[in-house]
Parts: sequence; C-alpha cells; structure tokens
Amino acid sequence: QVQVVESGGGLVQAGASLRLSCAASGRTFSNRPMGWFRQAPGKAREFVASISRSGGNTQYADSVKGRFTISRDNAKNTVYLQMNSLKPEDTALYYCAAANIAYTSRTYGSENEYAYWGQGTQVTVAS
Repeated sequence: QVQVVESGGGLVQAGASLRLSCAASGRTFSNRPMGWFRQAPGKAREFVASISRSGGNTQYADSVKGRFTISRDNAKNTVYLQMNSLKPEDTALYYCAAANIAYTSRTYGSENEYAYWGQGTQVTVAS
C-alpha cells in the first residue's frame, strides 16, 4: 500500500516556475514507477510525466517536454515536478500517482497503470 500527498501548487504569472512535491509512504515506494497527471476544469485528466523506480527513465507529455522535469529521491520517498516557463494552459489540478506494478524499470503514460493517487495540488498560471 502506498499513500501520496502532493504539495507546492500556487498562483504564478506566466513564465514563472514552480516545483511540486509528492511525499509517499509505504515500503514499496522506491520500487514503483511514479507519475504526474493534471486535470483542467471541464477536461479529462491527462498524463504529464512519469519516472521509473530508479529515476533512470523518464517520459513526458509533448505539451510539457523541455519545460517540466520529473525527478525522485528514494531516500526521502519523494517525487518532484519542476515546472518552468509556465503557461496559462498549464493551469490544472496536479495529481501524483504510484504505479500498480512494482519492481519494473518502465514508465507509464496511462492512468490505468496507476493504483495510488493523491488529492491533488492546484496550479494556476495567470496571463
């Protein structure tokens, strides 16, 4: 069982940066791929980024490539999402999730592969 709690959201101006954090509990955290997803008002939840259990593999949505960076610190049971050059279209509720399958070096872009979700942290980018 893994529990995750997101933090770090806020209101920023376009072009600014934010770093989201996802604190996880559970003995298998370090063995699970982790992901970030987001949901804007009136839209479906969408994939943002994923990272393998070691951090050696990452995957990004095309809309955030080159601007966002996912990383993890397994010693701290924490995953991060560094967001640079933020745009108004990045405004959304951002969710952290832990993959259902542990002990794999894969990354996952589908929310169906994630079993453990946080409550989300709001990011609002003003133009």
